[in-house]
Amino acid sequence: MRTAELYNFSHSLAGEWLSGFEWPWQALGGIKEEILRIGAGLGDDYEEISPQVWVHKTAVIAQSASIGAPCIIGPGTEVRHGAFIRGSALVGADCVVGNSVELKNVILFDKVQVPHYNYVGDSILGWCAHMGAGSITSNVKGDKSLVVIHGEPSLPTGLKKVGAFLGDRVEVGCNSVLNPGTVIGRDSQVYPLTSVRGVIPPRCLVKGPDAIVAKNA
Repeated sequence: MRTAELYNFSHSLAGEWLSGFEWPWQALGGIKEEILRIGAGLGDDYEEISPQVWVHKTAVIAQSASIGAPCIIGPGTEVRHGAFIRGSALVGADCVVGNSVELKNVILFDKVQVPHYNYVGDSILGWCAHMGAGSITSNVKGDKSLVVIHGEPSLPTGLKKVGAFLGDRVEVGCNSVLNPGTVIGRDSQVYPLTSVRGVIPPRCLVKGPDAIVAKNA
């Protein structure tokens, strides 16, 4: 599942940069530097509320939220009570980062919602992707070995920390776990309480680890 097959690049400040990578996980090591590059060129619509933290003037940030650097928060985005953005996070326009959500080394395209008790680390979430309450990206294997993307063929990432890559309009059900290196194609939907691994094609329903069907099939 190549980067261009997952994302509409026009829906992120990092879109042009991301378009240069064949595989989405290749971008993970450069997210921090890309945020710093973009941040340095942002206009007057953004305020640098602390060193290397740029927030659009129309974004709403709860006083109890913690935002580490570097970080960009886009227009119309809401960062709710108790959110913990550890840094290296590019959050697009009209997003929701909710109560007790933790972000680290991520790109959230425009209109992404991670609204309730989500952990998203070393991941890229496409336009209008939504993670249900309690769903998380697991970004480190239990044996701490390097992450392999299990598709056809399987592809080694060379990385110890790899979360998930959600294509545009992906829906993840409540309390689901996306195992390290999960890739989910555009318009697919994961049922609640599901453990997901490997590569999920576009327009599929993931009802369980061994129950993946095409939509409308």
